[in-house]
Amino acid sequence: MIEATQFVEAARRRGLTWYAGVPCSFLTPFINYVLQDPSLHYVSAANEGDAVALIAGVTLGARDGTRGIAMMQNSGLGNAVSPLTSLTWTFRLPQLLIVTWRGEPGVSDEPQHALMGPITPTLLETMEIPWEPFPRDADAIEPALARAVAHMDKTGRPYALVMQKGSVSPYPLDAASTPRAVTCTPETDWRGVAPDRLPSRREALERAIAHTPLDSTVVLASTGFCGRELYALNDRANQLYMVGSMGCVTPLALGLALARPDLHVVALDGDGAALMRMGAFATLGAYGPRNLTHLLLDNGAHDSTGGQATVSPHVSFAGVAAACGYARALEGDDLSLVDTLFARQADDTARAGPRFARLAIRRGTPDGLPRPTISPADVKARLMRHIGAA
Repeated sequence: MIEATQFVEAARRRGLTWYAGVPCSFLTPFINYVLQDPSLHYVSAANEGDAVALIAGVTLGARDGTRGIAMMQNSGLGNAVSPLTSLTWTFRLPQLLIVTWRGEPGVSDEPQHALMGPITPTLLETMEIPWEPFPRDADAIEPALARAVAHMDKTGRPYALVMQKGSVSPYPLDAASTPRAVTCTPETDWRGVAPDRLPSRREALERAIAHTPLDSTVVLASTGFCGRELYALNDRANQLYMVGSMGCVTPLALGLALARPDLHVVALDGDGAALMRMGAFATLGAYGPRNLTHLLLDNGAHDSTGGQATVSPHVSFAGVAAACGYARALEGDDLSLVDTLFARQADDTARAGPRFARLAIRRGTPDGLPRPTISPADVKARLMRHIGAA
């Protein structure tokens, strides 16, 4: 058994200073230690996939060798499969995973771990994530971290430490801190625009481009037609196009914005993606900084898969964002909403928290819309060079 300080301080020496995850009793000593050290960072994610995406965002912006750790119970690997296979693997965004081994063969545990326990190693191996047991002896910590970092540096992909019960001694939590609590009133501007007269996605993206100068902003576009149409309009070095991990653009943007307060980070979202991971609204509201802007383009449909309807017409996304702690929350059906959103971001420098707007747009996509010809890994590398990341 080791002490939390032994692992965390060894990890710090290798630049591992960001933590995100969903608690497990095995992880309690780490979480308690990190929460009480102001030089370390811990974000409590709504689910394990969001934690992976958030740490990927930290990696995307790191310029001083900073690394991150996503922590989760092995049952949460199911929630993390999508970003682990289509975000961190595809874009080569490395991170250390600490996965607890509930239901380890031969160890009595709860019935819900009876299947995930035995298949945890196989699941990691299927996702091409090398793993080893979490060190239970102080002398094993440095070698384990050395192997993990060497793999991440060589491949640009995650490495996992699988933690068995009783690996870390208890560490008390003196006082439970609560993330920032802010409330705002949602602002609406519904003008009753007919569905076929709503702004197009192209028009909305053109406005967003006009407000995101190359030298000071980063634009992360959600998977599907949003990223593809942004690429077709203007393929700039400050943009990244998600090609999977539906719903993960917002936690990715959060990680980047937290790691790089010198940049204005803009997440371009879609209604289907936002509905898939609505828990991210709460995380952004609690932890999101003022240099983060969230623009949701809502056409009420899964446009890239044939136009099947979403339930977005029944949801007040601005109401959700306001209730979750965003500094501003707007929604409406006129293109000027985009201008208002970015004006508020520029003017509200004293108001903590991210800004949000949901713009209703019409359905449909231009014929012959191209897919990016630049690979995801090259898009990531280009963006990192552009913002001076390591």
